[in-house]
Amino acid sequence: MTNKIKTWFSTGEPYIWLNAGAVSVSIIMVAGLVILIAVRGLGHFWPADIAAFDYYAEPDAEPVALLGELVDEETVSRARAGKVIYPGETVTRYLIKTGNRDVVGLDFRWVLAAGIQNKSFPEDIIVVERREWGNLYGYLKAIQIDGKTITGTENLWELFEQKVEESNATFEQIRYIEKSQIGKINFGMERLRLKERQYELDGEKTPERLQELNAKRDKFQSEYNQLTERLSELYDELNRNSFVASLSNGREVTVKFLNVVRAHRPNAMGVVEKTGFYFEKLWEFVAEDPREANTEGGIFPAIFGTVLMVIIMAIMVTPFGVVAAVYLREYAKQGPLTRLIRIAVNNLAGVPSVVYGVFGLGFFVYFLGGSIDQLFFEASLPAPTFGTPGLLWASLTLAILTVPVVIVATEEGLSRVPRAIREGSLALGATKAETMWRTVLPMTASAMITGLILAVARAAGEVAPLMLVGVVKLAPSLAIDANAPFLHLDRKFMHLGFHIYDVGFQSPNVEAARPLVYSTALLLVILIITLNLTAIRIRNSLREKYRAAEQG
Repeated sequence: MTNKIKTWFSTGEPYIWLNAGAVSVSIIMVAGLVILIAVRGLGHFWPADIAAFDYYAEPDAEPVALLGELVDEETVSRARAGKVIYPGETVTRYLIKTGNRDVVGLDFRWVLAAGIQNKSFPEDIIVVERREWGNLYGYLKAIQIDGKTITGTENLWELFEQKVEESNATFEQIRYIEKSQIGKINFGMERLRLKERQYELDGEKTPERLQELNAKRDKFQSEYNQLTERLSELYDELNRNSFVASLSNGREVTVKFLNVVRAHRPNAMGVVEKTGFYFEKLWEFVAEDPREANTEGGIFPAIFGTVLMVIIMAIMVTPFGVVAAVYLREYAKQGPLTRLIRIAVNNLAGVPSVVYGVFGLGFFVYFLGGSIDQLFFEASLPAPTFGTPGLLWASLTLAILTVPVVIVATEEGLSRVPRAIREGSLALGATKAETMWRTVLPMTASAMITGLILAVARAAGEVAPLMLVGVVKLAPSLAIDANAPFLHLDRKFMHLGFHIYDVGFQSPNVEAARPLVYSTALLLVILIITLNLTAIRIRNSLREKYRAAEQG
């Protein structure tokens, strides 16, 4: 028996099964993680039914009327549940999203299952998503339009939906004027201020130039006054219209349509309507700006910032990594110094990422950025332009962080190119540079691209260094806009990884933020998986291409 076991181990078969088992367990764990994140995150956008019930905190207490959405359920010990009057060693309790934070102070509360009575799902309960103070749960009582109150009509809900749609259209006009048109004017006024300051520093502030600047300022001011008048009209139009809703405790509140994002009646919606609403919310999450301390709305600025930073990083890291790998493998004399450099490059991959952030802050931001400001942006001082964390420095920091991956992958690709191909090219009269450019590097393209995509995948998930060199909780404007030079590398930006950290650990409303943490994490995981699958596909395609060329 012992000999059979030794023979079996000598064949190597146990190690094959061990590797297969490890790979299978890893795949199952990754799939389970993704499924968990998807269920917890994507379920948040489904319009859940709203329950109305009487809640008895104690058997003999006065009931409290509540409206809310069932978010979570758990069974806990009496000690963990706190002061519990109902009998039993364990108690079941529900986490209810009651909304109406401006009235009751909290969005969520735990209620004991034993204290819930008279539970129902009335179809006339409305859920109003607001730009401030979260959701409102209640019953629509009246609509106020230009001082006129409309109540009790059969088409009250249809009129309410119409007014919400009209107010959102008006709000989009307001947002366009404020962000695009007024933003462009403010940008132009700042450029004029800097230009005047530069004239003063250069001793060229002549009356003629000053007159020219003032004429442009007057033009900007005239446009600004017209836009502010238009904004005042739009705000007045929105402020004239509001609605009255009755809460669970019977209290009536008045809400202006200006503060309403959307409204729906989930208990009266069918599956088709809920599905349409679900995809509308999902699109908002991907395409809109965040609101309510990042716990509501979308994450488009974070997606945009992550993708743009990774693209700039890839443009910077690829040439440097490939050139370094070619030099180390093809041109450098293979001796102790080259081996030491190669060891140092490999060890760079193990340096904690936050160390790169400290380096980026000290070298790129304070030293290099400060020097650039002194040389080219003197008129802006003491306010820094490049001497402050921004998109450029974040991209450069991550380029330094990921360059070892590109170097190692490219070196591995160069080592797999047969020596005979190099010698054949040289024998046909090509120089070493031509051989490298036309023959060796194309055959190494699959390895280079694999290294690049792996570097991109790592950079997309980094957070610690970015906290020091450019990422912020909420960026007021994107790094690309219609103002020259269109790409503003000095601006701060949002990032998916930091967004997860901020919403998950810094949000004042933890329960409201939790689903968005899962949703954002799922989006980040999908992005990284997509990049890795793309790397594998490109690598395999190029490998087959040059394998066929070799055989031909």
